[in-house]
Amino acid sequence: MGAMFRQDDARIAIFEGLDVDQISQLAPFMVECSFDKDEVIFEQGKPAEHLFILLSGEVVINYKPYDGPPLVVARIESGGVFGWSAALSRDLYTSEAVAVEESSAYRLRGSNLQVIRSRYPQTGQILLERLAGCIAERLRSTHTQVLEILTQGMDVHATAKRRNKNERK
Repeated sequence: MGAMFRQDDARIAIFEGLDVDQISQLAPFMVECSFDKDEVIFEQGKPAEHLFILLSGEVVINYKPYDGPPLVVARIESGGVFGWSAALSRDLYTSEAVAVEESSAYRLRGSNLQVIRSRYPQTGQILLERLAGCIAERLRSTHTQVLEILTQGMDVHATAKRRNKNERK
C-alpha cells in the first residue's frame, strides 16, 4: 500500500477541474497501490470490490467467454479506469485485469462511491458522471474489438470454404 491521494493528481482526466476542497473530499477514499509486471490485479468471477484509476504503467483487460479462448478487450493506460464492476455494484468482476508492466493505481472501494455521493453530493455527482463517460467509452471500444474478432472469424471461415471449393475442382 502506498501514499494517499495527492493534490497534484488533479491532472488525471477523471479528476481534472476538481477544486482543492473536492480533491480533499476524495483523498481519504483513494489508496495508492502498485503492481509488478504480469501481476493479476483481479480475476474474472471474483468479488468486485475495487475500482482502479491507473497512474502509470499499462493494464490489459481479458474476458474469457464460456466457450472460447480469452479475449483482450481493453488496454488501460495512465489516467484510465478499470474494475468498474465494483462501481456498478456487481457482485463479481466480469473480466480479468493484468499489469503488463510495472504499474501504479489508485484503488477505490466500490461501496465508497455511495459514501462519497451522500457526504459530498456535488463531488460525488461529478465523479459518477466521469466514471459513466469512461465506462461508455470502454463499451464502445469493446464493441468495436468484438466486431473485428467476429469479422476476422468469418473471413477465416470464408477463406477455408473457398479453399475447399477450389480443391474440389
